[in-house]
Amino acid sequence: MNALTRKSLQSVVLSLLLAVMAAFPALAAEENPDTGKPFANVWRLKGDVFATGKQGVPRRLKEGGTVNVGEKIRAASNGEAVLKTPDGGIVAVRPGAEFIPERFAAEGKSTDRQILRLITGSLRLITGWIGQLNRNDHRVLTPSATIGIRGTDHEPYVLPASMANSTYRQGTYDKVNRGETLLDANGGNVAIESGKVGFARDPATAGTRTRALMTILLPVLLTQVPDFYVPGSFDQELDRYSESIDTISAKQLENRTAGSRPAAGTDTQADSGAEPPAVAIVGCPPKAIAEAWLGRFDRAIVRRDVKTILNLFAPEIVAQATVRSGNETKSLEFNRDEMVNSTLSAIASLKNYSQRRVSLEASFAAGETEASCKQIVVKSIAIEQGLMNDKPYRFEALEEYLLEERNGEWLAIKAQTTQR
Repeated sequence: MNALTRKSLQSVVLSLLLAVMAAFPALAAEENPDTGKPFANVWRLKGDVFATGKQGVPRRLKEGGTVNVGEKIRAASNGEAVLKTPDGGIVAVRPGAEFIPERFAAEGKSTDRQILRLITGSLRLITGWIGQLNRNDHRVLTPSATIGIRGTDHEPYVLPASMANSTYRQGTYDKVNRGETLLDANGGNVAIESGKVGFARDPATAGTRTRALMTILLPVLLTQVPDFYVPGSFDQELDRYSESIDTISAKQLENRTAGSRPAAGTDTQADSGAEPPAVAIVGCPPKAIAEAWLGRFDRAIVRRDVKTILNLFAPEIVAQATVRSGNETKSLEFNRDEMVNSTLSAIASLKNYSQRRVSLEASFAAGETEASCKQIVVKSIAIEQGLMNDKPYRFEALEEYLLEERNGEWLAIKAQTTQR
């Protein structure tokens, strides 16, 4: 899988979706270059919340103040805080919670990262653009589990022994409000979808490790939300924020990367300027519609225009990528956020990138006519070349899209790419 993933990085179209399968980079044990850097600003505050740095002296947080990487954040039983990170993300600290932001960078690059260590209690996390650029390095570490995200609003909870009982065991819980997380613990993992709660038992509470015990320690989905999950004082406001986070973070990422776009003339299919006005199309000519849609897609990739890319694909799309390496063929499926994540991550590592489409076919989908004009099938061969790690590469892929007209806009509802 790793070899296939590295090869897939050569494509900045849908083949780049495989990039999201890369292994998590390990944290440096000896030195953390992020320590002391700003992590978040205090957006909302209630009661007593403290930050403790290297000197071991706690300071009381104030609205508008800054929290730094490496500080231990602790909320008293009457305390709550909402921290806003530079990528538009949210960390809401619940009463009694204690956590440390261990790694953080929000520079609009594929190396952006957010790794939190939750010691006890609960947080509510709303993912900003880091979850789009580098999902693999957007994680929550707990004493008994690791939680990975996929563009998410979720609430990890470390239940301590003092609160555990026969119904709710000591360990790590995660409630997903939107998106999906992956709870990894004790040699197993479970995907948690919106509206579900996952649980990983703390192995420190277990006895001798037998085969039966190891099964008990594997992460599981719960049948109902535990009653210790209660809304925070600012949750109504956070609910509204969560609904618009994709737009908010995309705009902030666009502003952050505006000064680092490729110079004009670097790419053959797109320039680094603003998106040109849409060309008016009379009637329903499939090829003209396909050319306009692909043109917007190609230009948005070069500009790292997250908002435009998202707006070109239906939220429910499932994209398929088939990559061949030697005698091995691997096909995987990805959602819209994963497609955007991998595309932007790969773009950041390319130099002298150029792209050209050597073929384009477009036709009405089965059962469609010019009169109905609802769905169009698009096929195109794209050739991309440039420098990756200062070495030349050339990549050819067959891309297939099913476009559907929705409220005057053409969206891809299916996508497939095959390395040729």
